[in-house]
Amino acid sequence: MGGNRSWVTEFVLLGFQLSAQTELLLFWVFSLLYSCSLLANGMIFALICLDQRLHTPMYFFLSHLAIIDVSYASNNVPKMLANLVTQNRAISFVPCVMQTFLYLGLAATECLILVAMSYDRYVAICHPLQYTVIMSWTVCMVLAATSWSCGFVQALVHTVLLVRLPFCGPQEVNHFFCEILSVLKLACADTSLNKVVTFATSFLVLVGPLCLVLVSYIHIAWAILRIQSGEGRRKAFSTCSSHLCVVGLFFGIAMVVYMVPDSSQQEEMEKILSLFYCLFNPMLNPLIYSLRNAQVKDALCRALQVRAR
Repeated sequence: MGGNRSWVTEFVLLGFQLSAQTELLLFWVFSLLYSCSLLANGMIFALICLDQRLHTPMYFFLSHLAIIDVSYASNNVPKMLANLVTQNRAISFVPCVMQTFLYLGLAATECLILVAMSYDRYVAICHPLQYTVIMSWTVCMVLAATSWSCGFVQALVHTVLLVRLPFCGPQEVNHFFCEILSVLKLACADTSLNKVVTFATSFLVLVGPLCLVLVSYIHIAWAILRIQSGEGRRKAFSTCSSHLCVVGLFFGIAMVVYMVPDSSQQEEMEKILSLFYCLFNPMLNPLIYSLRNAQVKDALCRALQVRAR
């Protein structure tokens, strides 16, 4: 590398670059959404831990999803909120790298947890008599541990490849957090290896799991169609439709961000789409997966009744 290059020690997160009044409005809106997501996911996690009736594989994976959603939002949103109300939008190099690492690790882990949840629904609907044997606690623990391990191993690969690059200017990251593609654009060296690895891992973490989810739901749909009673079909479909909708949004947006070729308009679109993962997805997951569920509602009522006594 050239000896006259000065190394960058911090980056500047450009964010949304709107008027001060608009950014203040966004601060209050995003703060409300963030608070709601923390409250909803915290409540779901507490109910699953405290209520013995919710100690089943489905809610075991939901508890992991709640942890991921809280961690994912807390990794990006506080800094974004601070940047909306201050002119100092700098972030040091090490916190920026850590933000990228956690962002990639948690996102990949959520993809794999969603696959585990679809497998759980497949076994519950297609093999109900063998459910307790197939979805034993050992299997659930292995699936969860594998999801977390694979998610953060691939994030570590990206992080190692990122920190080896020299950054000598410019310092401005065109995003509201240290998103890896935006940071790579500031490197003073060839980033083709990083981009190839990003595309390859995106394919493995997105396309592969999505195919497994679709295969599970093809079998589930076939099993539902063979149910004789209309009420039985509605009940079976209701347990899966919400999960399938969120899976479609989650994987679809991720593919647009990481597998569609760059364009001049894509940077602004990526920032908007990233809000789905940081704010809307963590808030929607408890509503869609859990709070509409009769068992969770009953657990909440029991918890409130115990507290009222």
